[in-house]
Amino acid sequence: MNYALKMKNYIDEHRIESKKSALKTTMTIQASELNAGGPNYTRTLHIPKFYTQEDKKRFESIVDTMYQIFSKVIKAYQSDEEIRKLFGFSKELEELILLKPRYDSLIPICRVDIFYDEKTKEFGFCEFNTDGTSAMNENKRLNEFLSLNNAFMALDTDFEIMELVNTWVDVFLKICHTDPKLKEKPNIAIVDFLDKAYLNELYVFERVFKEKGYQCEVVDIRNLEYRDHKLWSTKSGMQLDVIYRRAVTKDVMENLELVKDFIDAIKADDVSIIGAFQTQLIHHKCINQVLLDPLMQKYFTQEEVAYIEKHLPKTYDLTKDVADMIKEDKNQWIIKPKDSYAAKGVWAGVDLNTEEWKHEVEHWIDKDYIAQEYITPYKTENIDLVNYDDYQMYSNLTGLYVYDGKFAGVYSRLSDSGIISTQYNEKTVPTLFIKEES
Repeated sequence: MNYALKMKNYIDEHRIESKKSALKTTMTIQASELNAGGPNYTRTLHIPKFYTQEDKKRFESIVDTMYQIFSKVIKAYQSDEEIRKLFGFSKELEELILLKPRYDSLIPICRVDIFYDEKTKEFGFCEFNTDGTSAMNENKRLNEFLSLNNAFMALDTDFEIMELVNTWVDVFLKICHTDPKLKEKPNIAIVDFLDKAYLNELYVFERVFKEKGYQCEVVDIRNLEYRDHKLWSTKSGMQLDVIYRRAVTKDVMENLELVKDFIDAIKADDVSIIGAFQTQLIHHKCINQVLLDPLMQKYFTQEEVAYIEKHLPKTYDLTKDVADMIKEDKNQWIIKPKDSYAAKGVWAGVDLNTEEWKHEVEHWIDKDYIAQEYITPYKTENIDLVNYDDYQMYSNLTGLYVYDGKFAGVYSRLSDSGIISTQYNEKTVPTLFIKEES
C-alpha cells in the first residue's frame, strides 16, 4: 500500500483540519527541546517517510559492507605508513589517531548519508559522519509528534519505529563494558565546545544516562582538568572515567592549547574516549579519494572495490586544473571543505548561476577544498502546510545510523534546493518502516 499517497488524499479532503494539524505540530516543536532559540527550530513536512522491509534490508546491507571497508581503512592506517601518507594529516593529529582505544569497537557511532532511489533501490554516497554524529533525539521526537498529525492518525496502521536515543545509550554502555579498565558504572562526561554544540540534544542524553543509574554531565571540553592521573570536570568536581566525544576533530585541532588537559589524559590512557580519534579517518572528506586509491584498494576484496567504484562520487582536490575542468559544467559538480560539518562552506553548482559558480570555484582553489561529482537526489512530493497550500518536489537525503557496526535507524531530510542541510532550507520528517504484510 502507498501510505504517502493515502495521506496526500486525506490532506486534500481535509485541508483546513490538516493545516491546523501542521500548525499544532510546529507549535509543539517550538515549545520543545527541538527549538534552539529564535528561528532555530526543526522544520518538518506533513507526510513522513515510509520505508518497506525490503528497504530496511538494503540499508542493513549497505551498513554491513561499509563498516567492513571502514574497519580495513582504520587497521591499514595503524599498520601501514604509506596509507598514512594518503591522508596527509599533521603529526599531532596522526599521533591522536594512532592511539588505540581499550574497548572493542572501531567506530562506535556513524551516520552514512546516501542518495537513495526508492524505486530502483540504487544509491550514491553523500558523506560519512562519525565526529559529532547528532539528530538522534530530533528523529525520536518527530516520531512522537506524529500523534498530532491528522492524516497520519487517519491511517490507523501500526508501523515499526527505530528509536535512536535509548538505543544509542545502551550501545554506548555495552561498548564501555568491553573496556577492562572501566568500573561497572563509570562516570560519564558528554563533551563538546558548548558554544557550537547541538546543546539541547546533549542534555537529553545526559538525562537518559542518569535515568539508567549513571553519573553523567554535559561539560565544555575546555572545562576539564587533568591531575593525579585522573580527568576532572571543573564544572562539578566529578572525576571522569569515560568521555562521550561530540566535539569534532577539526574544532579540537584548532584549539589544542585550550583542550590540553583533555588531550593529555587521552595520551596517558587515563580516560576512555568514545569515539576515539581514529574515527576521523572516515569523517574527513579525503576518505573518498583514499577509498579509490590503488594503495588503499590492495586491502579490499575485488567485490569491495567494485562496490566503492559504483557508489562513490568522483572526488578531486580543488586545484587550478580541476577548477578549469568543472567551471563550465556547473550542474555536475559540488565543492566542499575537506574537513567540515553541517554543510558549512558547501556550494552546489545547481544552486548558483554561471557567474556565481565560477566565482566560488575560483575563490576556493588550493584552500583545502574538494570538487565532487554531484549526484542528483531522488525527489518525492510533500507539503509544508504551515507556509504553503501546494505540494512541492523535495530532494531526499537518507542518513543511515550505524551503532557499533549495526544499522540502527534512518534520519530523513528533504530540501527544495541542491544542498540538503539546515542552512539550505532543510526539512526533517519522521521515518517509519512498514511491517510485513500478510
